[in-house]
Amino acid sequence: MHIHGNIYPMTTTFFDELHSAELSGVAYKNVQLKKRILAHFANEGSTTLADLSKEINTSIPKISDLVNGLIADGLAKDYGKSGSGVGRRPNLYGLEPDSAFFIGVEVKKSHINIGLMDFKRSLIKVTMGIPYLLNNTEESLNTLCTVIDEFIRASSVQREKILGIGVNLTGRINYKTGYSYSFFNFHEDPLSKIIEAYIGIHTFLENDSRAMAYGEFCNGAVREEKDVLFVNLDHGIGMGIMVNGQLYYGKSGFAGEVGHIPMLDNEILCHCGKKGCLETEASGEAITRIFKERLSKGATSIVTNKRPVVDEITLEDIIEAANNDDTLAIELITEAGEKIGKGMAMLVNLFNPELIILGGCLATTGDYIRLPIKNALNKYSLSLVNNDTQLAISQLADRAGITGACLLVRDRLLAITS
Repeated sequence: MHIHGNIYPMTTTFFDELHSAELSGVAYKNVQLKKRILAHFANEGSTTLADLSKEINTSIPKISDLVNGLIADGLAKDYGKSGSGVGRRPNLYGLEPDSAFFIGVEVKKSHINIGLMDFKRSLIKVTMGIPYLLNNTEESLNTLCTVIDEFIRASSVQREKILGIGVNLTGRINYKTGYSYSFFNFHEDPLSKIIEAYIGIHTFLENDSRAMAYGEFCNGAVREEKDVLFVNLDHGIGMGIMVNGQLYYGKSGFAGEVGHIPMLDNEILCHCGKKGCLETEASGEAITRIFKERLSKGATSIVTNKRPVVDEITLEDIIEAANNDDTLAIELITEAGEKIGKGMAMLVNLFNPELIILGGCLATTGDYIRLPIKNALNKYSLSLVNNDTQLAISQLADRAGITGACLLVRDRLLAITS
């Protein structure tokens, strides 16, 4: 299970103490209280000691000692006097944004996106479109680890200040155990531990659609909604589910495989091994296959101006063509949208969500994908149900995945409910 490269020693941080099995008694209680203080700062922003005392139900002297400890650790900061009120104004305390950082890694089929987020949820460094080929091989895994390590080296942040790395992969992921069942599953140890050993920073795995959903739920299109579906329209079709404000995983952590609803009467073998899956005719991969078939039968498209060799045409080429009013590209995206909308109508009838968010690369075609989905939703779902469901396009677009990956790491380390 050896990966070639530099192995870094794990550093001890407040968060290591948080998860230490050796802490007990007063030390354990203090760490838990500090965690609650940091979580309050992360969710609510800067606040006074008096407000913290009420929120956490602990005396002001005790809160003061704990906050001073966090300031000494470099995790919190005294922001000075509050700007409102009469008489003697209390000091405001909050997170020190440069005290801790989180890395989000989105592994796509042909590239990697990486972002670095500070303690106050601002992305301070982003690198998009790093060339990469996702294959289920040792070489591909080595390259992934090298790309992450090089990103850290190129950042201006000290390695010990990076508290966690979130890696998004397509397919079946059990985030609790750190195992990936679709890619890089050829070692006995969990994939999260293998990457962690190489980089030297706590690493968490997550399904790509669910991480994108979390980013959108926390920093994107979701406002007050508590029941939301995020549909990732990419080479495949995935989904993240929010029920009562919480991510829904299901028993094994695999909930949301909407692309494998067996709703089509065809003999096309899906990569999951079944036939008739929604993905076989409505995913980005299916659109690309059908697009090439149509060209071979005499259809025309502006794509061939850029890619005269039909086999070299990519989904990104088709999306670009659609956004430039190419008839064939728009026609196939519309056909796919109708099928996706029919599949989502089942979900609307089942979940009765407040909001459905369309994300992934196909969502960048805007109304070309949204309108046929909306029409099919209206046609196939119950009117009383879909009347309460809004349909929106992702606000975070191609940054949804890295945003969600960073936030999931931050929130899991702090046990925050965003």
